[in-house]
Amino acid sequence: MDFFTWCMIAAGFSMALGSLGTGLGMGNAIRSAVEGVARNPGASGKVLTTLMIGLAMIESLAIYVFVVAMIILFANPFTEQVIALAGSL
Repeated sequence: MDFFTWCMIAAGFSMALGSLGTGLGMGNAIRSAVEGVARNPGASGKVLTTLMIGLAMIESLAIYVFVVAMIILFANPFTEQVIALAGSL
């Protein structure tokens, strides 16, 4: 396989792992928030605010993974070096 194929595979795996981790984190956060509101309905406002901030933090991890995957695909800093090495062989 050539360099660009490996770049596509790396970007795909990074997105898969990043999505899996953030999905599990968001699911656990929502489950805990629902349990907290069920136990103490009077605290639902505070729980909702904390939940939204937590979900935004978790979602930012997925956005970072997406940005890294796009850098690997479209602005890879090693592309010139790999092409130069492949040309010299």
